[in-house]
Amino acid sequence: MEWQPDEQGLQQVLQLLKDSQSPDTATQRAVQEKLEQLNQFPDFNNYLIFVLTSLKSEDEPTRSLSGLILKNNVKAHYQNFPPNVADFIKRECLNNIGDPSPLIRATIGILITTIASKGELQAWPELLPQLCNLLNSEDYNTCEGSFGALQKICEDSSELLDSDALNRPLNIMIPKFLQFFKHCSPKIRSHAIACVNQFIIGRAQALMDNIDTFIESLFALAGDEDSEVRKNVCRALVMLLEVRIDRLIPHMHSIIQYMLQRTQDPDENVALEACEFWLTLAEQPICKEALSGHLVQLIPILVNGMKYSEIDIILLKGDVEEDEAVPDSEQDIKPRFHKSRTVTLQHEGGQGEEGEDIDDDDDDDDDDTLSDWNLRKCSAAALDVLANVFREELLPHLLPLLKGLLFHPDWVIKESGILVLGAIAEGCMQGMVPYLPELIPHLIQCLCDKKALVRSIACWTLSRYAHWVVSQPPDAHLKPLMTELLKRILDGNKRVQEAACSAFATLEEEACTELVPYLSFILDTLVFAFGKYQHKNLLILYDAIGTLADSVGHHLNQPEYIQKLMPPLIAKWNELKDEDKDLFPLLECLSSVATALQSGFLPYCEPVYQRCVTLVQKTLAQAMMYSQQPDQYEAPDKDFMIVALDLLSGLAEGLGGHVDTLVARSNIMTLLFQCMQDTMPEVRQSSFALLGDLTKACFPHVKPCIAEFMPILGTNLNPEFISVCNNATWAIGEICMQMGVEMQPYIAMVLNQLVEIINRPNTPKTLLENTAITIGRLGYVCPQEVASMLPQFIRPWCTSLRNIRDNEEKDSAFRGICMMIGVNPGGVVQDFIFFCDAVASWVNPKDDLRDMFYKILHGFKEQVGEENWLQFSEQFPPLLKERLAACYGV
Repeated sequence: MEWQPDEQGLQQVLQLLKDSQSPDTATQRAVQEKLEQLNQFPDFNNYLIFVLTSLKSEDEPTRSLSGLILKNNVKAHYQNFPPNVADFIKRECLNNIGDPSPLIRATIGILITTIASKGELQAWPELLPQLCNLLNSEDYNTCEGSFGALQKICEDSSELLDSDALNRPLNIMIPKFLQFFKHCSPKIRSHAIACVNQFIIGRAQALMDNIDTFIESLFALAGDEDSEVRKNVCRALVMLLEVRIDRLIPHMHSIIQYMLQRTQDPDENVALEACEFWLTLAEQPICKEALSGHLVQLIPILVNGMKYSEIDIILLKGDVEEDEAVPDSEQDIKPRFHKSRTVTLQHEGGQGEEGEDIDDDDDDDDDDTLSDWNLRKCSAAALDVLANVFREELLPHLLPLLKGLLFHPDWVIKESGILVLGAIAEGCMQGMVPYLPELIPHLIQCLCDKKALVRSIACWTLSRYAHWVVSQPPDAHLKPLMTELLKRILDGNKRVQEAACSAFATLEEEACTELVPYLSFILDTLVFAFGKYQHKNLLILYDAIGTLADSVGHHLNQPEYIQKLMPPLIAKWNELKDEDKDLFPLLECLSSVATALQSGFLPYCEPVYQRCVTLVQKTLAQAMMYSQQPDQYEAPDKDFMIVALDLLSGLAEGLGGHVDTLVARSNIMTLLFQCMQDTMPEVRQSSFALLGDLTKACFPHVKPCIAEFMPILGTNLNPEFISVCNNATWAIGEICMQMGVEMQPYIAMVLNQLVEIINRPNTPKTLLENTAITIGRLGYVCPQEVASMLPQFIRPWCTSLRNIRDNEEKDSAFRGICMMIGVNPGGVVQDFIFFCDAVASWVNPKDDLRDMFYKILHGFKEQVGEENWLQFSEQFPPLLKERLAACYGV
């Protein structure tokens, strides 16, 4: 007997559905409570499916809503549905997939895929065969509804469909889908392509077996009049470019011609899919060869796509000039990700980079607030990557266009020209240099344009040329640029404020100490902005202040600068609660400021230190409660703890020995012991950075914990977590220098892992350098224990340290190597040329270290004899020969 609804129950459910469409919050709350009550009745879900599929007297939105509530129930407690209820729902879905209403068909499709993704594809064996069968129906609605459901299943379960678990249904499904590429209805053609597209990236075997048919069928649809079909064709070709370029190469010329047309498609969604093609092609080795002949067509198309569309301008309120007094809506503020501290070394000819090549994902974007990907952004990104592929060869196609754009009377076109100039900055820098002396002043003038969107893009583009600006005499461009950018930081328009602040941070990174003469003026502006900015830009302002501190370092430690800068920062600090995420950027900023001010930060350090310890303690306590009773407590946001640990590192680094009393009066070592064992890698990463900084600043407080800490450091020498491993390695090296001979019992806990890491292929440079320094330092304090392993690490050790600047770390590591060679001279014989090269990388070693080098070089020469030495030194590159002869007389 089929289930039938009870009239009274049905009325209750319908009333609930009506109420849930009311905007009133009290009604909404009542609806939620009622839902929870009704969910206690097993057949409540039968009512919901009945309203969706059978109650044709109700209006469609109500029926659809009933299906969506049922979908949520399936998501939440499908495993508790009685079998007869589950079966009833499945039957009703399949019987009504051809409902005349597109809305109801789509809702049933969503419901089917939700049930399928609850592990039910295996438990519902008739689903796929039935849906595939229904595709053959004469009735359009049934065919379209089934395809809609199949498309959703393919999207949600593509991996499962291509596995043995289901007996490989794709072997039947894919050929079936390909037949429908020729269907007379564009909606069905579009579903068919979308279904197959789900299996390209995963290289499903059934698709690879039919790849040529698929590509031919796509070509046959190239001229399709339906925009949704064209979009799916473009999407397919872009993905095939990534996974089966071999199959496209024979047709590449005509594919490029097709994509050039589609990138100008009147439908922006099609144009956007097509534009992705250029981005993907640029990453392929064949790009240059394939595109060379087409640049003359492609470049103008991309440049044209970089204009704001009319809808963009409306969304961006392009006609609103002053909005600085309008508070930000909270959903405009994107979540920030704190980048945990990574310890790096200084390199020859330049600053050490924060976290370089460990996790470098700094992506500058020009108009972030429209963070939806659109044709303008995609075109700009494509031009940027192509500029990196073609370099100067791009300019003959661009320069004639640029002239017309940059001086155009229509601001929209002028703005797109400025964006073009910024997009090519990285790739075409060399070729642009001759034009920059006249372009930069023009861009600086654009900073005063009457249109806010022109002012903001000019900020971004100028920041892309900051490196060149700084390389010129300061009065030429740096001073005028800085003066205008600082005015823009105080612009009346929030988007311009944001762009100017970000651009200024980039300029600070490039200019470093060149900014020192202007510090007073810069600080006045940044502090004034404090009182003027709304919420979102305040967060960017913190970053600009932190970057300034990183860039000018101890030059900031002047009473007049401290007087300007610290009061507003501390006022914000006192205003924010411990739970407020705005603490993240403020803590990061203070960390940079504390490191730069050093002793100048002393008057402020106590409350800051205390609060950081409290944040760590609170987070650990919350994590503990959550792990014991996850249903009672929320999981903590560990970012609070990570940022606090990093600020403590900044304090230890800036204040050095002055942190001693703060550490003595707190339980930071106990907390650190817990943080070092946290499950989250970023927490461990920051803990090890702090451990190293405390070791340098106040070792007597660290020493009693070493026996407990060393085994934890040893287990974290795991290069799967690059940054954790890097910081643990560095901390071991710092501990080693403080412990001296007492390090001996711990060598065995760490040495094998370090030697393994230094010999691993593809290890990031930063980790190699820190590993080499730490191995050298272990050898310095315990040469007997480490020297026997010399032959296993000497070669990578020498190559990884040859590019490091002369500094304390390098000094101690090389002393260690020399002492180990003293213990085990045979260990270095095979690789002696690498040792010679590493020695020659020193500019001016301390006298006693120079003596050590001298003795080893001359000892080796005497050992092998004049004749052999001559033969050996013949292999040296000329520069190495010269340096060794000049510095060491060999």
